[in-house]
Amino acid sequence: MTDKILFVDDEPNVLNSIRRSLRNKFDIDTAESGNEALRKIKTGGGYAVIVSDMRMPEMNGIEFLARAKEVAPDTVRMMLTGNADQQTAVDAMNVGDVFCFLNKPCNAEKMNSAVAAALHQHQLIIAEKELLEETLRGSIKALTEVLALNKPEVFGRATRLKSHMRRLAMQLKLDDLWRHESTALLSQIGCTGISEELVKRRVSGDRLNDAEMAEFAEHASLGANLLSSIPRMEAIADAIRYQEKNFDGSGYPADARKGEQIPMGARLLKVVLDFDALEAAGHNASDSLEQLRQQAAWYDSAVLAAFENSLSLGADVTVKSVDVLRLADTMVLAQDVRTDTDLLLVAKGQETTVSVQRRLRAFLENGTIPSSVKVWVREG
Repeated sequence: MTDKILFVDDEPNVLNSIRRSLRNKFDIDTAESGNEALRKIKTGGGYAVIVSDMRMPEMNGIEFLARAKEVAPDTVRMMLTGNADQQTAVDAMNVGDVFCFLNKPCNAEKMNSAVAAALHQHQLIIAEKELLEETLRGSIKALTEVLALNKPEVFGRATRLKSHMRRLAMQLKLDDLWRHESTALLSQIGCTGISEELVKRRVSGDRLNDAEMAEFAEHASLGANLLSSIPRMEAIADAIRYQEKNFDGSGYPADARKGEQIPMGARLLKVVLDFDALEAAGHNASDSLEQLRQQAAWYDSAVLAAFENSLSLGADVTVKSVDVLRLADTMVLAQDVRTDTDLLLVAKGQETTVSVQRRLRAFLENGTIPSSVKVWVREG
């Protein structure tokens, strides 16, 4: 009994009857109004199924289930009511996206069967979501790794951005870490459509004039347009589109959005990108943070404060020299790896995946790179 069921009814006697008949079969919680139920959902209820009465004061069942859908979209919703007219059923299905419609009185056997079916439906929803997320995560990782290996000057920073983004999202206690990580990994994908020289200058920390910055900022829209038609990537695309937008409304795109109207993912990404660019230009972490503070109007103050705190989450690592032949896919490069002709092979911050290891070994066999590289190793 790990999946919780929430029953919502303004009649305590009905709720008591449900508890008695189902308590040995399901993990049951109850609420006597829509508002009470919403509070429980928002404070971490984690309900798999919600069963609501139709006729309740202040907020009827359809209104409640519609709001519950907004707060907990993966929850399976059911309607239990004595109001059995056809229009109520239609509204419940259309507005509240109700899985099942039950009439009062509903005997224990029928209720048990309906709740069991709803739990099964919830398990299918979660399994499909996890499968899709794993597929997306794997596809994104493969795509960004290919880009980073082929154009490390432009895309080699992806792993660094992902690490910063993950720690920042954890510091802010945000849900969907994979979405924020994916936003960071894919944030530069639009750079394939603009001048490579311009991108290299920006990534290396060169200051661009207004015209060059406007041209560079086009990559955000290009990347967003590439991703916006992919299912479940809409929020990521929106964050990428606004990654060059400042909190005070300046920046790109030049529209009316500002402050909290800017997607949260974009507000995170703005801090991460600017910090990474400053470090790439040769500034240490302390100096980079100070420069961000000097442009405080560009950033969400809560995000900037959380980012500063998040840097300590990555402080328990040391730099270690490792033989190229002994690299493992859990390691992260603490240096750019260049050939003896100064060709960048793999950028600092990139994970030493199997593909990276093969690339480095091939150049090691040719004698064009040193036999060891520096990697970050977590202490303990």
